[in-house]
Amino acid sequence: MKCRTFSITEPLDLTAVCGGDGFLFAQNSTGFAGRGVAATATQDTITSLLNAIERLPGELHQSPTAFGLVPFLPNSDAVFYIPHALFTQGTNGSTTLTLFGEHDDDISEEIASRYIQQARDAQPPSPRAQSFTVSPLTSIETYMSAVEAARDSVKRGDIRKAVIARDISVASDSPIDVYGVLMRLKASFGSSYRFSVGNMVGASPELLVEVDGRTVRSRPLAGTTPRTGDPETDARLAEQLRASEKNQIEHRVVIDMVHDTLLPHCSYLDWEAEPSIVTVANVQHLGTYLEGALTDPSPPILELVRALCPTPALGGSPTLEALELINKHEGLQRGFYGGAVGWLNADGDGTFAVTIRCAEFSEDRKTARLFAGGGIVADSEPLAELAETQAKFQAMLSAIVRP
Repeated sequence: MKCRTFSITEPLDLTAVCGGDGFLFAQNSTGFAGRGVAATATQDTITSLLNAIERLPGELHQSPTAFGLVPFLPNSDAVFYIPHALFTQGTNGSTTLTLFGEHDDDISEEIASRYIQQARDAQPPSPRAQSFTVSPLTSIETYMSAVEAARDSVKRGDIRKAVIARDISVASDSPIDVYGVLMRLKASFGSSYRFSVGNMVGASPELLVEVDGRTVRSRPLAGTTPRTGDPETDARLAEQLRASEKNQIEHRVVIDMVHDTLLPHCSYLDWEAEPSIVTVANVQHLGTYLEGALTDPSPPILELVRALCPTPALGGSPTLEALELINKHEGLQRGFYGGAVGWLNADGDGTFAVTIRCAEFSEDRKTARLFAGGGIVADSEPLAELAETQAKFQAMLSAIVRP
């Protein structure tokens, strides 16, 4: 396979480039959008495939890049996509298009001009009304029973924490406009990692791991409270979140795991002494930022992703015991929910967010499966946990449902 990179003189709307059938991984106005599929790969083949791509001589050099989905369960298969057309927008405002193909004709100036013009001409989706049916897939009884089982297991000392999730279905009488969903996510959750990869669409506030040269970063989230829209009420809820022993314990379990996983690969690793409040449109989280320098030779980013995934923020601690409890009591197959979504390139760089605040769309786009969960510790109250999932569902429900 070959690739060729072209400069674009003005910034583009990456969401518009993605539309309803492309690829997207973006935060604010920076990131990647893709059109078409040049190749797919597995975790075992993606690195060698990227490294084998021939970069045609020229002034611009974009490292071959792929979008990826890593599943929740450690032994399940990851999937990666190399798009035919990859639009990249950097923090410095630079915008490029990289074409991937088997032949020179696939990456010609003519093809590039066509993609760039299509991106410039992209029109926002038109508002339209649809009929929707929202219904639980996991029964409330099953979910509450699983929360109680996890809480009791923590009280006995069998585990430190388990994350219990549930799923709901949003069905429509006509295909759901994914482009419109992405536009609404951009408006409400622009600072989150917005993504559309395969059948997974969402806006995740949680950075699993980022590698930029020798620098490695992570920002785990755990501990949640709603946002009401009233500044005084939200400030009071944030202080209660900070003061909550239950949420601080839940958060500490996650930080310890991420720290202990990254530290052996780092010459140094710094982290915030106290968690900060991370706000998104509908909820507030406890978050802790970590940054370090990778040792030389540094591990492949996928090795770090797999070592961190699932974090205790989505699985629990100890991991194996928590996963055993989840599989026994939760009653759903998570698939890519709770795993990781992001990008990596041939130079070893990449960014992966935790796959939360998301929907799994059916092939005909008439059905979306939404997920939400929370960490269960000894002081967890089942009804409060149910309310937390309801708050978390609102991110995708408000982006999808347009009656």
